[in-house]
Amino acid sequence: MSEDGSNWEVFTPPASFHQVVDKLKSAGITPAAAEVSMIPQSYVKLTGKEAGQMLRLMEDLEDHDDVQHVYANFDIEEAEMHALTEAR
Repeated sequence: MSEDGSNWEVFTPPASFHQVVDKLKSAGITPAAAEVSMIPQSYVKLTGKEAGQMLRLMEDLEDHDDVQHVYANFDIEEAEMHALTEAR
């Protein structure tokens, strides 16, 4: 579990997902969102040209009609990500 100030995130193996959601609901806790998702085990730091290319690739994948979910393990500094998105 982790807290971001106003919400809690509960991480569980996919096999336990429904059991955990049911236990939360039976305790009177209604999840704002509940989904099985991929979580990276490691991250790749990207800067400069590679960071820009990755952001364009992610946008293209997310905009594609046949793509339902996009997962990634890149790490781009917040300031650089902001600069790259503003440059477009």
